[in-house]
Amino acid sequence: MGSVSEDTMSRKQTCQHNQIKHKLIILLFIVLTNLVTIYIFTSPHSIFQLYRISTNSQLSTRDEELIASRSQISDLRKELKSARSLIEELINQLSQLNGAIDRTPDPSYNDLLDALSDEAKLAIGPHKLPLGHTPRMGDDIYLSVGGGCLRQKQDLDKYMSYQVGGECPVDDVFAQTLMLRGCEPLPRRRCHPKSPANYVEPTPLPKSLWSTPPDSSLIWDPYTCKNYRCLIERRKAPGSYDCKDCFDLEGREKTRWLFDSGALDYGIDQVLAMKPHGTIRIGLDIGGGSGSFAARMKERNVTIVTTSMNFDGPFNSFISSRGLISMHVSISQRFPFFENTLDIVHSMHVLSNWIPDAMLEFTLYDIYRVLRPGGLFWLDRFFCFGSQLNSTYVPMFDRVGFRKLRWNTGMKLDRGVEKNEWYFSALLEKPMT
Repeated sequence: MGSVSEDTMSRKQTCQHNQIKHKLIILLFIVLTNLVTIYIFTSPHSIFQLYRISTNSQLSTRDEELIASRSQISDLRKELKSARSLIEELINQLSQLNGAIDRTPDPSYNDLLDALSDEAKLAIGPHKLPLGHTPRMGDDIYLSVGGGCLRQKQDLDKYMSYQVGGECPVDDVFAQTLMLRGCEPLPRRRCHPKSPANYVEPTPLPKSLWSTPPDSSLIWDPYTCKNYRCLIERRKAPGSYDCKDCFDLEGREKTRWLFDSGALDYGIDQVLAMKPHGTIRIGLDIGGGSGSFAARMKERNVTIVTTSMNFDGPFNSFISSRGLISMHVSISQRFPFFENTLDIVHSMHVLSNWIPDAMLEFTLYDIYRVLRPGGLFWLDRFFCFGSQLNSTYVPMFDRVGFRKLRWNTGMKLDRGVEKNEWYFSALLEKPMT
């Protein structure tokens, strides 16, 4: 049979729910009517109670009205019997309707696949394994693609529209939109990414860590910035940008994390000194901007993987041009590391109160998962409101189970008093046992 489209199924379910709604209204109306009738005839102020306290002179009238009341009670019993039959019929019909709704299948994996283009279906799978192979996953391989991809048909088809073996559409056009709507990881494609024009060899290490990359490595939004100089100068331009001065390696980036204020700003050397020398070797920087934290750690023989999105700038290209490891993933994705493996996890600004509480708690547990026992979680300037600090975030971190090595709070300087806005920084440790 052909697959049922989502719109058709949605209209069918809406119609069925409307039928149920109308019949429930009728049922409630009948029940309320009968309850009111019963109340009238059984209330202490009903005609029956009044007749019981009447005088002997009213006996004749009382007898006549009693006869009339008995007739009314008889009629009422007939109405109740009829209402009971109607209620039983409605219950039976509702049961049948509920059974029909329960039997209506949700769109299956194959139904959703059928609605996609041929290339998208081929990319997502499933695929039969060759004969003779009996791996643990069964006879089919289902590719690891976020379920949200199947709900974003229009953007997914655009992302998968290309000539096989030809040039891919630029990722920034559709990739991040899909990722932020739950399509993560993205499906693979059978095309070649656009290569930079006149590409030259990168600057050698260690000079590359603090050198602006050559413009030939840049492929990003030519309508906004055609070279890295434009990105560096945007710190002076009006408007709001994500990580506005991240590309200026001769500016604030060059001194970040070198000094410890004893308050919100922690120094890298002071953090590393919390552990035996050489035991902090590998780690993760969540939302690491242009990669300066990883560069500082690399100078200390610590390998850091930096996750970043290309919001308002070519962050991933910039990171890799510096000789560092970038990973294009959003905060929503489960971290692609095995449990108990990383020595340190760092995040600056990205983890803050803009993340829904439940999502943030899942993220904290995932950080706990990938850290080895004794591993460090460096939370750098978490932003929140004063009302949230002790009521929401302190209990949340306590639930996750980190041990506090350092914890510092401070009001946001530019408008903290007016808006009750705060930062807190923390150095946390995963317990050894």
